[in-house]
Amino acid sequence: MKMPAVRKTDITFALIFITYSVYAASFIYRTSFVIDGMRYYSLFDDAMISMRYAENLVEGYGLVWNPGGERVEGFTNPLWVLYMSIFHLFPIASSKISLFIQMSGALFLMANLIFVKKIADLIADHATFFSFSAVLLTAFYLPLNNWSLQGMEVSVLTLLISISILKTLQSIKREKFSFWPYILLGVGTVVRMDMVIPYLAIWLFLSFADPKNRGKNFAYGLLILLSFILVQTIFRIWYYGEVLPNTFYLKMTGYPILLRIGRGFVVTYQFISRMSVLVFLIPFSLLFFRRDKFILTLFVVFLAQMAYSIYVGGDAWEYWGGSNRYVSIVMPIFFILFCGSLAAFEKRLLKNVNRTKSFAKVWPRFITIVILLISIVKFNVIYSPYATLQEWLLLKPPLAVTDNEEMVKSGLLLKEITDPEAKVAVVWAGAIPYFSGRQSVDLLGKNDKTIARMDACVPEGPGEYTAFYPGHLKWNYDYSIEELKPDVIAQLYGVETEEIEPYLEVDYCKVLIEGFVLHLRVESNWINWEKVEILRSVM
Repeated sequence: MKMPAVRKTDITFALIFITYSVYAASFIYRTSFVIDGMRYYSLFDDAMISMRYAENLVEGYGLVWNPGGERVEGFTNPLWVLYMSIFHLFPIASSKISLFIQMSGALFLMANLIFVKKIADLIADHATFFSFSAVLLTAFYLPLNNWSLQGMEVSVLTLLISISILKTLQSIKREKFSFWPYILLGVGTVVRMDMVIPYLAIWLFLSFADPKNRGKNFAYGLLILLSFILVQTIFRIWYYGEVLPNTFYLKMTGYPILLRIGRGFVVTYQFISRMSVLVFLIPFSLLFFRRDKFILTLFVVFLAQMAYSIYVGGDAWEYWGGSNRYVSIVMPIFFILFCGSLAAFEKRLLKNVNRTKSFAKVWPRFITIVILLISIVKFNVIYSPYATLQEWLLLKPPLAVTDNEEMVKSGLLLKEITDPEAKVAVVWAGAIPYFSGRQSVDLLGKNDKTIARMDACVPEGPGEYTAFYPGHLKWNYDYSIEELKPDVIAQLYGVETEEIEPYLEVDYCKVLIEGFVLHLRVESNWINWEKVEILRSVM
């Protein structure tokens, strides 16, 4: 008995869904590592900073990086921090709690696949090959999986954008005003403030492109946005005494704006060239076939987010492939447009073939599949082809996992050789403070107002146009070491040896313990010197 077409569609989507769930579980497992016989899960270090805030909130210290320390908003994802804090309410071991955040990321991405399919179905009038191709490209896009499954808020932001776009397209189709896109994207601004970019993109587009509901879109869209921003700003001023997060001052001030934007263009070019300019331009060919409001909505949101990435100078991790956290959240839109272009191309070919010949009916689909297979590889070869494909196929651990393991080991070691009152200077401000449980000094200023408001270090020569490295260009050892006097300097950054020696040669001794070079303050009462002598190696 022939199975109904709808049932076949359901089975196909279910197979992709299940395959992705297995892939996501395997990806998460590949981020784990074993230390002293125990398996640890740790997030990308920026996410571990958020975990530190979440833990301190639950412990009763408030939304602070250091228990009892200065109130500094060193995170950019307040609602994600609150979400993380839920898991800290339960007796979950520190070695395993990150796993629950990673599983959450996987669930959000799986939900996103459902909405990607709904958007594609709406645009292509249930053309199943088109819909499933968009879902497939989204499911197995390495940058989106990496940022999401290593604990960043990327997963929930991607989901919110997809749902908002679906609601926007449905309101356009019905010619009725809907609050949902604004409410969802407003919530997104609480997850991460720069979600205001897709919000503004949809708001402005609907205010101009939907004449029947123009007044409602303009008025209610503006009112809802201002409400979300106002509530966050009032809380920030009350709690932190600042209008904007500390990370804004760290990354967006003290560096020439033109050099920052120049670097944004450079990394955008790298992102496009790595996938190939031809592949990147394929979605834009859809404009030759159709320019309705559905398609224009997707283009407006995608291009707005690309422009924002350029404006902020890209991300700190562009060397890994250019699809940064800002761009990744709109890549499902790009994939829908990409597959829509292929579908339109295939339809045009079918119009020009002799359908009386069986081969003539097949070869347009064959060409489409070949382009699709080539493109899925191009999308995921984001820096070194061999290394990236190994990460994509899970033949090697994902980005920064080796570093994550080193940071967890360092945190556990510091916990062993210091008392709870000890203060540790770090560059990686997430995993080391979280797993050591010690007061910390953030040498790069994400959690330090003084460092964040400094001028950035701008290199001389041609490198000044490409060396913008957000969050990693400000430090002051006169302040961080001489004034704050950490008991242990676990890491150093951005200085030549002769520049740092004056701070270390008198007050600190240099030791090698379990492969970690540490500088210990010789007069500290919060270091277990007996333990140090047992563990140290001769330098």
